[in-house]
Amino acid sequence: MFKKILIANRGEIACRVIKTARRMGIATVAVYSDADRDALHVGMADEAIHIGPPEAVKSYLDIGKIVDAAGKAGAEAIHPGYGFLSENAAFARALKVAGIVFIGPNIRAIEIMGDKIQSKAFAAKANINTVPGHPGIVESAGEAVSISNEIGYPVMIKASAGGGGKGMRIAFSKDDVAQGFASARSEAKSSFGDDRVFIEKYIESPRHIEFQVLADAHGHVIHLGERECSIQRRNQKVLEEAPSPFLDEETRASMGAQAVALAAAVDYQSVGTVEFIVDKERNFYFLEMNTRLQVEHPVTELITGLDLVEHMIRVANGEPLSVAQEDVKFNGWAIESRIYAEDPFRNFLPSTGRLVRYRPPLEADADGLTTRIDTGVYEGGEISIYYDPMIAKLVVHGPDREQAIDHMARALDAFLIDGIRHNIPFLSALMQHPRWRAGDLSTNFIADEYPDGFSPRLADGPDLDLIASIAVAVDHVSNTKRRHISLQMRDGFDAFSERRVVRLGDNILKLRVSGGQGQPIVVERAEGQKRKGKLFKIESDWWPGAALWHGMINGQPVEAQIRPVLNGYIISHRGISALAYVYTEREAELAALMPIKEVPDTSKFLLCPMPGLVVSIAVAEGQQVRAGDHLCVVEAMKMENVLRAEKDGVVRAIKVMPGDSLAVDAVIMEFE
Repeated sequence: MFKKILIANRGEIACRVIKTARRMGIATVAVYSDADRDALHVGMADEAIHIGPPEAVKSYLDIGKIVDAAGKAGAEAIHPGYGFLSENAAFARALKVAGIVFIGPNIRAIEIMGDKIQSKAFAAKANINTVPGHPGIVESAGEAVSISNEIGYPVMIKASAGGGGKGMRIAFSKDDVAQGFASARSEAKSSFGDDRVFIEKYIESPRHIEFQVLADAHGHVIHLGERECSIQRRNQKVLEEAPSPFLDEETRASMGAQAVALAAAVDYQSVGTVEFIVDKERNFYFLEMNTRLQVEHPVTELITGLDLVEHMIRVANGEPLSVAQEDVKFNGWAIESRIYAEDPFRNFLPSTGRLVRYRPPLEADADGLTTRIDTGVYEGGEISIYYDPMIAKLVVHGPDREQAIDHMARALDAFLIDGIRHNIPFLSALMQHPRWRAGDLSTNFIADEYPDGFSPRLADGPDLDLIASIAVAVDHVSNTKRRHISLQMRDGFDAFSERRVVRLGDNILKLRVSGGQGQPIVVERAEGQKRKGKLFKIESDWWPGAALWHGMINGQPVEAQIRPVLNGYIISHRGISALAYVYTEREAELAALMPIKEVPDTSKFLLCPMPGLVVSIAVAEGQQVRAGDHLCVVEAMKMENVLRAEKDGVVRAIKVMPGDSLAVDAVIMEFE
């Protein structure tokens, strides 16, 4: 077995590989850029080597620097993680020349399957179902339009060397094609150093279902079941689960057989993934093969009990598979939520900055429920503009899908992040979405269900009562502490009123509260209210200052996040973010007389929605623009974001130039 390996990656996947290597008794070497000098993976590894400036092309994508680092450290093998150089045949070839083992498949498999165009042709020859499309590289926007007209809309423009949703655009018209072609090429060039793109038919309302394969150098190939990855935004996966709630046994067997056949045909040797597009009738088509470990591999690990990183290392060491197809057993249900540094309330734009607070739920395996955290960050660390916006992966496992979903919902409520925007409110809302819970999925799910962007769930009905009761209980504990400190409370004497008025948006709730001080807190509706007498028995060890609230309400476990504001609390629970004001009856009377502060009008300005770099300006001063017109492109976290006009107008002034670095809400241009 290898004595030392280098991980040619960063973030959570580098930490993930280090954990398995440590368990196997293998020493690890981390590499890091200037931006990652204090990163978690650097501290976890046995050694760490600096490889250059923050830009990936000058550090993590520099093959020469990675190979040199491995040589200096005496590493016998390199694990590439995913992204960066993980599917780069030139990298694998350079390692072979240097006498360093690549922990991944053979070069031929990387070359054939790493090229989307070549892989489709290869799959077709191997009798694998493929999506109709143009077989070659598209050289110009004009050619792209001509091909798309022939195939028929909609079409998908895809980077040949792509992955992770980068370099992909859906086009519904020739105008979409012309713009999408340029954008896809530019994004592919910056992400992969390869701007080649191709075009294929876009299957509407598809599911994205992939099969995990595992093969060795001794002719053994097996699959480890499927993962449902249909919940995507901008072609980037958001939620994954295993197994798929859609497949029947016949389709599962057929897809698994094709995945194994393709891996065998290309003489695959490692962990890999064969991805399929599946339509409503369960017809499936080969999409691509990822010749690497996938981001979502933990869900497969949780339902099979297998460590995929360990198997990659053992196969690379020349060992035969220790498991046969008949040995693979599937147990329960697993779900993965990708926690991203992005603002779901501003169209999921990237967010950067320092993690002022980072408190994930505790990892645990008890009562048939598992909680797992894969992360590469820590409290006080910084989320940079240079790399992927993933903060962590929250992975859960339960006996069945419903219990796994409920467990994920509770874990998300217990995941505290402050200092940057993040997508936990969106993920929490998804857990409650009827269509998600029913398993009625497609890659269009987010676009279909949130066409105007995401807004938090509104508290109503039982949720309204629940959040109001938490707010009153929190207020009751806080007041009790203050009265003890100020000696307003004496033994056997409490002159403080038990009546409360809670304002939640337009809802006014009159409540009574009692108990506490070691006893359950009881909250109930006061007289004259709907559902009069509805009662909540609340048990919690929450104490003022704690941002997470854990407790039992009427015997059921509840988690919520609490942020105090003047006269109230912002309470986040199950995708709801509610501002609950808690008053005494007299305070409520006075609060009703206070004027409402008006929001400043910024409609005449285009503001930068996230920290980023200006790539291009598409308009000039004095130019007339119409709603939807392309104004500029801002790049952040390796993704190009096209900013468009929200209404008709005339550009009065442009405040920035291509190449400028912008902060959130920086003025890009002003309109008349």
